[in-house]
Amino acid sequence: MIQPLLQDDAFLADVRQTWALDRDRPRGDFHLWWLGQSGFLLAWQGHHLMLDPYLSDSLTRKYAGTEKPHVRMTERVIAPERLDFIGVTTSSHHHTDHLDAETLIPLMKANPEMALVIPEANRALAAERLGVAPAWPIGLDDGQTLDLAGFRFTAVASAHENVDRDASGRCKYLGYVVQFGTWTIYHSGDTVLYDGMVEKLRRWSIDVALLPINGRDARRGVAGNLDAAEAVALAKAVGVRLIIPCHYEMFQFNTVSPETVATEATKAGQPCQVLKCGERWSSSRLQRPTER
Repeated sequence: MIQPLLQDDAFLADVRQTWALDRDRPRGDFHLWWLGQSGFLLAWQGHHLMLDPYLSDSLTRKYAGTEKPHVRMTERVIAPERLDFIGVTTSSHHHTDHLDAETLIPLMKANPEMALVIPEANRALAAERLGVAPAWPIGLDDGQTLDLAGFRFTAVASAHENVDRDASGRCKYLGYVVQFGTWTIYHSGDTVLYDGMVEKLRRWSIDVALLPINGRDARRGVAGNLDAAEAVALAKAVGVRLIIPCHYEMFQFNTVSPETVATEATKAGQPCQVLKCGERWSSSRLQRPTER
């Protein structure tokens, strides 16, 4: 099994090191850690955001002995209850690796003031799964914007594999454009390309895009995502400064080699940073947006 680059105590020590680093060198930089699958931790000026965390073995247990076993490839980075400094967490859609009760309930207990941002279309399901009042999660729909915990979130429709809507026309799958300070990132959640997607995203100057690369294969029996070439093409068309790929090396039946995106990015001249699970990337490695 793959061991995260930073795990447990070492992971927490690295997060805490950035607090001191930013205090001593207050440039307004931010830090991203890949938590596996589509999960990320973002730290910026004392604010902490988690994007689609999956930090349990719930799916491995659920599908054990079935025709679709979710055999883990990578060890868990950290137990969610140890992350007691989170201000806001997102869920892009209802699939368990993006809305996991065994991750989110311990996070909620460790962070009583934490907010949870979800697609409005998933409100009832999220409340039932997490055992919370239906009014508690904060719901967004395509095009809606919210300022929360130091971040501005704008929801952008995703297609997994279609732009599915509920009976009220609200999108079941979302990505989030997140703005803070002079920075803008885009976390697509699970998605494929769809008509109008590039035009939606071009309204922002996106510094970092967090994009899935596992692609589509009907034999897997699950909805598909962008493949490496499509992720690169999307970023190139939108003008994204850097891709960080995700959604691979979690489950044996649904993964690809990260070398595929590195190869495609090199061919296209698209900056790309492949992270190991548990690894940190810091925005000091990019030119400051105000210096463009």
